[in-house]
Formats: sequence, structure tokens, C-alpha cells
Amino acid sequence: MRWIGLLLSLCWMAGQWEMRAESATRVELWVDQSTVRPGSTVTAAIRLQMAEGWHVYWRNAGDEVGMKTRVEWTLPSGITAGAIQWPVPDKTIEKEFVTLTYSGTVLLRVPIEIPASQALGPVTLKAKVRWLECHEECVPGNATVETTVTVGSQAEASVHAAEIQAAQQRVPRLVQDLPLIATWETAEGVVPRKLLVSWKPGSGVSGFDVFPFESVGGLAPVSVKTEALDPQNGFLRLRKTVPAGDSGWPQRLAGVLVPQGAGPSAEPLEFNVPIVAALAVPATTSREPVSVAELLVKLLSAFVGGLILNVMPCVLPVLALKVLGFVQQAKEQPRRVRTLGLVYGAGVLASFLVLAGVALAVQAAGGTASWSAPFQNPIFRVLITVLITLVALNLFGVFELTLGGSAMQKASDLSSKEGWSGAFFNGVLAAVLATPCTAPFLASALAFAFLQPPLVILLFFIAIGAGLALPFVALCWEPAWLRFLPRPGVWMVRFKVAMGFPMLATAMWLFWFTAGRLGESGTGVLWFGLFLVVLAAAAWVWGEFVQRSTRSRGWAMAIAALLVLAGYFGFLERQLDWRTPAGQRVKGLEWQKWSTAAVEQARREGHPVMVDFTADSCLNCKWNKATAIDIDATRGRIQELGVRVFEGDFTDGDPLIAEELKQHGRRGVPLVLVYSADPAKAPEVLPVVLTPGIVAEALQRAAQR
Repeated sequence: MRWIGLLLSLCWMAGQWEMRAESATRVELWVDQSTVRPGSTVTAAIRLQMAEGWHVYWRNAGDEVGMKTRVEWTLPSGITAGAIQWPVPDKTIEKEFVTLTYSGTVLLRVPIEIPASQALGPVTLKAKVRWLECHEECVPGNATVETTVTVGSQAEASVHAAEIQAAQQRVPRLVQDLPLIATWETAEGVVPRKLLVSWKPGSGVSGFDVFPFESVGGLAPVSVKTEALDPQNGFLRLRKTVPAGDSGWPQRLAGVLVPQGAGPSAEPLEFNVPIVAALAVPATTSREPVSVAELLVKLLSAFVGGLILNVMPCVLPVLALKVLGFVQQAKEQPRRVRTLGLVYGAGVLASFLVLAGVALAVQAAGGTASWSAPFQNPIFRVLITVLITLVALNLFGVFELTLGGSAMQKASDLSSKEGWSGAFFNGVLAAVLATPCTAPFLASALAFAFLQPPLVILLFFIAIGAGLALPFVALCWEPAWLRFLPRPGVWMVRFKVAMGFPMLATAMWLFWFTAGRLGESGTGVLWFGLFLVVLAAAAWVWGEFVQRSTRSRGWAMAIAALLVLAGYFGFLERQLDWRTPAGQRVKGLEWQKWSTAAVEQARREGHPVMVDFTADSCLNCKWNKATAIDIDATRGRIQELGVRVFEGDFTDGDPLIAEELKQHGRRGVPLVLVYSADPAKAPEVLPVVLTPGIVAEALQRAAQR
């Protein structure tokens, strides 16, 4: 396995097109005819041959990375060049970065129109080719290539005709009536928007991908990155992300469809289809007629799936807690036990009716409903993580949810009401915890349900809720079955603590996919984790000094409240700004614009200096900054040592930066320099791939005069 840093070392530098003698790409201009007749077309081919390990980019280089190859023609008067016929590229995915590239050898075919009035004799075709070649670093290159073709009375093939003709097989065929539908899943006010692409293929195809063309006219670009979805009604499906653009949202989706599979249906196809609103195509992609028998089978699957949810990791801890309730209720009247069981079931069904209402509202708004929709809300994920953490602490005995001592005695008359509310809440909690779990039999049923009319969606949610509630309701309805449970004793306390571990595992699972999306560069794991620690400390103070003690309870309550407030405002609000969408947060080092004068001035003032020469679409630059430079540890070291940080932006080209790169032996970005405060010392050139340790050690050396 290659070192991960090398795989991530792809970057884009625009500008500074001077050709390096050591270019890794060889460029030639071929034609398929040595002699061409007036009024006909000769196919030219820009042939790029890359050294091993190097690549150049397709017409859409990728998401925030790379730059396409460009061709500028110089042709005799009357002769015109058509558009480049781009072969299907290779898709590379590493971390969150996706690129579309060519490696080895590629031929970019271009039709050249010879006018009927063209005089006989030789003509020169000349082209200036500009490209970006990348391996461990990215280097712009350019070359001017030319060839001569004779205009004559009889056409003659060239020595390259066969290879140019073979290259046609890699060019996708344009199709006008492709059964492909592009549908907005989210409204215009949502940024980024989600785009659903559905395709009904022929035989032998198991999946597909879409390589969108580059954005033009300032319209929002369609992401190269793809999220595969489950098939529905014979349609293969995938999802694309569309960030905001300067001039609005695209009205059409154009690109290349790349099938996965074998046979005639697996050839790549070029397409251009309109993007429609979600409710504009229900008959085509969604609501195909279904029989009553199929509907009943799907409803049964939903019910069975709800039953199985009781033993899923999300729900099992809550169900285990109810076993304790069974033991306690065995001593009560059967009528009361049945009533509590029905209230629990009502809590489950009420929750599922709310979920059904949310799903219907999302569909009515033009979005796409999903089973785990609540967990797609970051605020909900934080709150449910906090709730489950508190439940786990309660099971471990850190604090109690019930009142004790004289307060319990005073509340004895309200025990019936408390029992009802407790049973109902447990039903709600079980339903909420069930939403991220997809039990067997449930996935296909839900995939079917979300494409149906509102009444059918409502029936499916009721069926799932009924399956989830049935085991507990059945046991409560027949109290005689409770005699098979052990008698109350010390084991109940141990069982309660034991159930804290699966509940804690649920909390950790929630924390795992919640914290990673808070803050920048993984800071959410630290600050959200610290908030939960402070919250746990507050719960311990409450349980130990408020619930189990009669002395200094007022102070204990104040300390517990202070801990919660300090943790919330200090960690969630100040450090994470958790209620702000991740894409709108702006944090990090305060970079100053690089110049040699600014660096010299900072050094004269006694400051060490770090300079990061970067480009907006340099993948390795982004990786270094996210994992080694603009992180908490490095920020702290920079502040501690009084380091000034400068950024040299090479995105649009800068001759001063180009000269700086050359002086330090680099052919392209990234380049990170660390200067000592001593002006007499030369800067330290850091490696292409950085780690926090490399940066920290370099900063420490720079601080030592």
C-alpha cells in the first residue's frame, strides 16, 4: 500500500505557463489524413504521453482540484477547429477529494473543417497546449505543436490513422433519448442542494456513475463525487451535491454516463437532460401501480421489521430497561399493568405518526423523505447524544431519575400519573432510537413506501410502530407470563448497571458520527467530548450532593448548574458554534498575505515566520493545512512562540511566488518555509507531505536563535 500522503499529493496551479525542460508529459499533434479534400473534415489528435505515475485532467478536473487541458489553435484563414472529443477519464477517490484524470497515453480528438474554397497545397495546423501534470507535486506545462496536411483532390490516410480511429472507441456516444432523469431533492434555499439522478439501464448493468461537465456562466457546478443509492422500481439511482453558484442553479445536467457491468448496455454515453423539481416526475420514477397483494406483503415486512427493531443495538438497551419494569409491575394489579403497556404502545405509535407527518411534509416541500431523517439534523444529533449519555450515567448510578425520601412520599398520590408519563416517554424514546436502525425486512419496505401516496406512507409507519410496540404490550396484557421472570433482588441493581454498557455504546456510536462534523479538522471530537465530560461531572454532583445528601444542597445545585452552563457556552457555543451549519463556520489561523518585505519586517521585529505557498485547488496543500498546520496543536505552538504566519496564494499565478518556488528547488506548490527570527539564517524547507510533529519541531527550531 502506498504512503497515503503520496496518494493525496494532487494539486492545481494556474498561471505561470512556462514549459519546464523536465516536463513529465510529451505532446504531439497527429492527423488521420495526410491528404484531405476541400470541403471535408480531417481529425486532428492532441497526443499526451505521461511518465509513469503522472496524470493530467479531464474537462472537469474534479471537486476543487486540478485543471483541464486547454488547446488554442492557430489555423489558416477559413479553416476551423471543433470542440475536443474527450475520452472517458479515470475516477480517483482519496479521502474526500475526487478527480477525473488521464494517465499513460491519451488522444484528444478534434475535428478540423477544411472549407470547399480552400486552395490545393500544404497547410500548417498549429496548436498551443496547456496542461497541469501531477504526481507528488503539480506543475503547469505548455507546448506548441504543429503538423502539415496537404489539401488535394484525393484523400489519403496518415500513418496515425488507425490509432486515431481506435481512440474514437473511448469517446462516449451522444444520446438524445437516454432514460435518465435528474431531480432536485432539495429546495433552492438549501445550500448545498441535492440532485437525484435515476437511470433505467439495459441488461448486464449493475450500477453507473455520472461525470458532469464543467460549470459555465457562473452556474453552480455539479459535484464529481457520487453517493450511491438503492435501486427503486427498476431505476438505478445516485445522488450528487450542487454547491451555490454566482449566477444561480443549473437548469440542465450534462455529462457522461459510465455504466458498470458488461454487454452492449455498458458503453459510456454523453447526455444532456433537464433538471426537474421532485414533484414533476412522480409517474416516471416513483408511483408505479402496485397490486393489493404486493402492498400487503410490504406492510407485513414493515411490521416484521418493527418487531426485529426491538433487538437492534439502538433499541435493545431501552427494552432491557423495561424488563425491570416488568418485575416491579408483577406485584401490581393486572389492569394497571395492561394500562401501562397500552400507554407505552401509544407513545411508540404517536412518535411514528409524527415521523410520518415529517416525511409527508418533506415530500410536499419537494424533498426526499428518509427513515433516518431526524439524524440528518445536526442539532438533533447533539441533543440525542446528550440524552443517551445521561441515560447511561443514570444506569451506572451516577444520579437518579426518580425522587427519593420525603419527596417520594409526597408524590405517592401522583404515582399513577407518573407511571403513565414514564411509560409514554419510554415508548417515545424507543421510537426515536429506532430511526437510525434499519432492521432486516425493513429496508425494502421503506424504499417502497417512500415512493407511495401519503396514505400508504402513513400505513407503513403505523405497521413499523406496531411491530416495535407489540412485544412489550403483549407481555403487559398477559401478566401471567411475568412469572417466568426472576424474583426481585440484588440482581436488579447489577442488571441495571450492566444495561448501562450497551446504552453507553449507543452514546459512543452517536458521538462518533456527530462529533466529527462539528468544528474544523476534528476539533469537534475534543470540544464535544469535553462538554460531555463536564456534563457527566455535573450529573455526579447532582446525584451525590443533591439527591443523596441533605447538607449543602443549594451549593451543590449551583455548582451543577454552573458546570452545565460553563460546558455549554465554553465548548459548544464558543469553540464549536454547534448550531451554525458546518459550511458557514470560519475559524483558524489569521493568515497574512505573503511578501518578502512583510516577512523581513516580521523577522526584524523578532518573530519566527512560517510561510505557506498554496493554491485553492491544490489537494496536498489542503491536506497539509487540515492535518498538520491549521489544527489546535499547531495553533497553540504558533501562539506560544509568537510565530507570524503568511500565505502565498499561487492560484492565479504570481511571478514573485514562481521565483520563490524556483529558489527553493520546487517545481510547484505546496511549499512551506519556516524562518528563524535571526535574519542571518536561511529558511527551513519542509517536506511535501507534513505531519504535526514535523511542523512543531520546525517551529521550535526557528524559535531558538
